[in-house]
Amino acid sequence: MNLVITPAQAATPDHAVSRLRLTRLAASAKPFVARGSGGGRCAGCRLVASHCVCALRPQVATRAGMCLVMGDIEALKPSNTGWLVADVVADTWAFGWSRTAVDPGLLALLADPQWQPVLVFPGEFVPPERVVTALPPDGEGGKKPLFVLLDGTWSEARKMFRKSPYLDALPVLSLHPDEVSNYRLRRSARESHFCTSEVAALCLALAGETHAAESLAAWLDVFTTHYLSAKRSVVLDREDEPHQRLRALAAQGHETSAPSSGVA
Repeated sequence: MNLVITPAQAATPDHAVSRLRLTRLAASAKPFVARGSGGGRCAGCRLVASHCVCALRPQVATRAGMCLVMGDIEALKPSNTGWLVADVVADTWAFGWSRTAVDPGLLALLADPQWQPVLVFPGEFVPPERVVTALPPDGEGGKKPLFVLLDGTWSEARKMFRKSPYLDALPVLSLHPDEVSNYRLRRSARESHFCTSEVAALCLALAGETHAAESLAAWLDVFTTHYLSAKRSVVLDREDEPHQRLRALAAQGHETSAPSSGVA
């Protein structure tokens, strides 16, 4: 697959999904070639170079963490939105899923005393006594919330849920959003199915991380705009509502993080 580093980016993001992607590529018997990669893709955002979005990548401080358990080739797909989660949430881990083995790093993370892991999955598939719909106000014993997301197609996610006994002890967070999914990069049979990035944004909002949730949602919208513009060969509008919303959130983040001048 052709990867092109564009002037808009300093380097490929050093986050969990990008590292998992490189590991998965190295293990492949043959090159993985994504559709539409003939013109070269940016290594930082996986979009065709002409539609690179790296310069707009938001950086938001969060207390919550994300643990992505990813289907076999999810990290390789340019349309995968787990990558976007890792762009925004610094404390993001990504592990490839296998039915016959489990990454020791995943087990260590789930056992880390600083984190309170919860598995995010529809409650209709889980015994009622295991389901939670809210997080404790400040976490149990001061622990930080760690949201475990099964990143794959719906059939893959169900398989991961059924065949991962190391997840059986985790409480299951069942989300009930009021709106339907706005995800447009892949087809889904049900409007109630949300992409990984949308689920992560809902989790951040539930954890009280409003700015991070809104930034991730805007980042998904901007990425989607660039992705579909390139795919459909239509003019990219960099002044549309998603771009303006992302810039406003970035400015808001800079204002809240700026040091005080000390002047009353």
